[in-house]
Amino acid sequence: MKSIKLTALIFLLTTIGMSAQNTIIPLWPNRIPNQEASNEAEKIEYTEDGIIWITNVQEPTVEVFLPSKRMSNGKAVVIFPGGGYYGLAYDWEGTDIAKTLTAKGIAGIVVKYRLPWSKSIIKDKHLVPLQDAQRAMRLVRSKVKEWNLDENQIGIMGFSAGGHLASTLGTHYDEKVYPTQKGEDGISARPDFMALIYPVITLGEPSTHTGSRASLVGENPTQAELDYLSNEKQVDENTPPTFLLHAADDGAVPVENSLMFFSALKENKVPATMHVYPTGGHGFSLGLEHERLKNWINLFFDWMDNLD
Repeated sequence: MKSIKLTALIFLLTTIGMSAQNTIIPLWPNRIPNQEASNEAEKIEYTEDGIIWITNVQEPTVEVFLPSKRMSNGKAVVIFPGGGYYGLAYDWEGTDIAKTLTAKGIAGIVVKYRLPWSKSIIKDKHLVPLQDAQRAMRLVRSKVKEWNLDENQIGIMGFSAGGHLASTLGTHYDEKVYPTQKGEDGISARPDFMALIYPVITLGEPSTHTGSRASLVGENPTQAELDYLSNEKQVDENTPPTFLLHAADDGAVPVENSLMFFSALKENKVPATMHVYPTGGHGFSLGLEHERLKNWINLFFDWMDNLD
């Protein structure tokens, strides 16, 4: 039965998904906040595994994949690829996911967000990804009529460090972290739901991903900086309903990250679902090569269908 579901999903992706519209939109219409002109150039290359790897992001964008109007159910997921806050696994944890969503009638919107270690960032480097994340949510909500979306069914999904950014948005969505530019910036940046896939959550020892922490807050952060971006400490009753997925043998981002966030959600009575697989490691994306993991996206679809 599982193989039949997977075959059906791939068939839908290659037939219906191919007709999905996609376009790239600059995230900031005017001056990009907290950034100065630089000779740095964005770098796009392929990893040994053939994954599109982007570094030195200078002009953040959203790449929008819309299902056909006949297929659309009005839902959207804003996607944050991972990469340790050093780069972005742009197709593996971004556009591949978006295309899979469109096959189920869900708009997939991939955020190419800035990375805090870039030399072009002026100050408050740790806030730059959150600035782009908030702006992305507001931009999507401003397009609900044009993109045939339900403004109350717009969620987020993040992988690894992108999961940290997603959980940062889910817990810091109402904080003013950049100067208002356009009318969209008056729109709520709160996601309606979150999906955190093998996410970095804490910046504290011993469970943090040290590479993500160093890229985000440097080698010598203050305790206040660590606490602010240890998102298990930032959950409250208004945090969006959350879907968590992790492998117990993840050697890069310990499963304790998801466990801590789930515990905080439960303590604050926020609806949450967590799936922990015994094996799978880190960075498995859709998990198509794993007999157990390859069905996780269907678990996510079922969860979305049952949200209040």
